[in-house]
Amino acid sequence: MRTLGPGSIASLLKIALDVAYAALWAALVLIVFAAAAGLLALPFVANSASNVLQFDGSLNGHKTDLATLLHRWPMLLAAAVAVAAYVGVLLVIFFRLRQVFTTLIMGDPFRPENVGRLRIVGLALIALEVVGYVVRMALAWALPERGDSVDFSVNLSGWFAILVVFVLAEVFREGARLRRDAELTI
Repeated sequence: MRTLGPGSIASLLKIALDVAYAALWAALVLIVFAAAAGLLALPFVANSASNVLQFDGSLNGHKTDLATLLHRWPMLLAAAVAVAAYVGVLLVIFFRLRQVFTTLIMGDPFRPENVGRLRIVGLALIALEVVGYVVRMALAWALPERGDSVDFSVNLSGWFAILVVFVLAEVFREGARLRRDAELTI
């Protein structure tokens, strides 16, 4: 099987990227909708919280009263915003990768636009690492009964992938330059 062009491995990967991109949009919409619904419902639930002794559900196997959940609402909202930011950064990455794979399917990978796209992917991967720390911190803050401490360990494979993306951007830049030089040669 070919790696570039229609019906190639690149086209299969592009389909996978399209499906993941749509799923990420759906997840983002659900997160935003749930947070907005929670904000709108908060005044109504807060009025009845004094009459309710136990929340019927549980958080990670621990019974939690409704008053505790209401007290933690700002922290849970912060965690939802952090998760939404994480998904938003993933959307940026997948959008740019879809554009790169479109040029691979066309059989024209060394386009100057791909250099900028890959650099944005690299910057977004850096943001993803940073937002990942924020998400873990927000969840540990919002849900202390989980017993998780905030893990600030360095993800070496993530940082290595970031370096690889920036190197690939430079490879694409050099390929685009060589192609431009070849087109100018008669």
